[in-house]
Amino acid sequence: MEENKQRQIKGVRISTVNMVMILISCILYILLISATVRVSGRYEEVHNSMEDYIACEESSALLTDGSAYLTEQARLYTVTLEPEYMENYFTEVYDTRRRETALEQLKTYYDGNAAYEYLLEALQRSNDLMVDEIYAMRLISQAQGYDEAGLPEAVQSVVLEEADQGLSKEDMVQRARAIVFGSKYQEAKDQIAASVASTMESIHEITHQKMLDNTAGLASMMAMQRRLISILFVETVATFIMIIMLIIKPLQVHVNCIKEEKMMEVTGSYEFKYLALTYNDIFEVKNANEAMLRYQAEHDPLTGIVNRGGFDQLKTMFRMNQIPMGFLIIDVDKFKLVNDGYGHEVGDQVLKKVAKLLKEGFRATDYPARIGGDEFAVILPNMTADLSAVIEKKIMELNHTLLHPDDGLPQVSLSVGGAFSKSGFTDDLYKKADEALYEVKENGRCGCRFYQEQ
Repeated sequence: MEENKQRQIKGVRISTVNMVMILISCILYILLISATVRVSGRYEEVHNSMEDYIACEESSALLTDGSAYLTEQARLYTVTLEPEYMENYFTEVYDTRRRETALEQLKTYYDGNAAYEYLLEALQRSNDLMVDEIYAMRLISQAQGYDEAGLPEAVQSVVLEEADQGLSKEDMVQRARAIVFGSKYQEAKDQIAASVASTMESIHEITHQKMLDNTAGLASMMAMQRRLISILFVETVATFIMIIMLIIKPLQVHVNCIKEEKMMEVTGSYEFKYLALTYNDIFEVKNANEAMLRYQAEHDPLTGIVNRGGFDQLKTMFRMNQIPMGFLIIDVDKFKLVNDGYGHEVGDQVLKKVAKLLKEGFRATDYPARIGGDEFAVILPNMTADLSAVIEKKIMELNHTLLHPDDGLPQVSLSVGGAFSKSGFTDDLYKKADEALYEVKENGRCGCRFYQEQ
């Protein structure tokens, strides 16, 4: 049969098409990834150039801020005569060190070129300016009569010029202010600013050239990337069209056939045609076996009524179906004595007889089931407690038949416990019926009793 199928089938194989499309896609993706990596590299270079520029700009600003801070603290000290400004000054010089930090940062990016040299020149001029600032602090400290030992070491080491040593306290203060506010001092500050400006101009030129080179390379790589994406798009569209024609459309046809429970149409790719023929082969066998399997799964092979598995399914169904109902648990009294005294074959005949009587004695809409060895149950949909007398009468009739056999089987009787529910098979319905059954057994068996609320 396998060979006959293969001879009948003519069509494109999905596996072949799939391998070809995968190969094409892999080549395109490798080229695209390569182009993307190169684009990322160019972009990274542009980004790094901007980062370098920003970092260098921050370094220049850091040196400018540090130098300006020293000037500010020196001038405040000469104006206010407060020692805290002198302390702030030397904290910046020895601890914070913004100017030196700025130069170290710039050296990382532009060591050996003009930008670094300009910023180094600015630092040197700032250091030269510190000589005048510290001299002015010495004058103020001398005029205020501060303890020599409490002064910073750099201030202690300053020796006043002979012309300044003979000045009065007020003149020393004026002399110190003239140093840090004078035109010579301001010219030095302007030279520092000019050096910083030259640094930024040099950095701008270098960065601009780098960005031009990297941008040109980036544009070329992005153009190649766009071409590859366009080719990949065309290949993807072609793939989707083939998928629709060879897979999706045949699949829809086959799904509809399955929904409608009919033979599949032989259409689509080679694999789908082969699948359809195989499905059609087993379709008839499946239909023939399905009914038999369903029956065997839900019915007791001995008695022919619903088994424990089918009973559990019924319970689940009636839990969701909120209707009034009754439920009976039935035991065959002293069934063990029948098995022991007459043998299991006779015992099986008794069980079949009980099942037959239950099936015939109740309504067609009721569900008798064998849920254990000699234990039966009956689910009674749309049943209310006011009909309990009718059920008791049926049980009496069944017991009368079983106690007066005319088929050569031994006498048996039934003990029945029942309960009612107004909203389907509730969780405690089985328990209530079981309690009622226990009361029947405690009171001599062979009878029927329904659960009553205490």
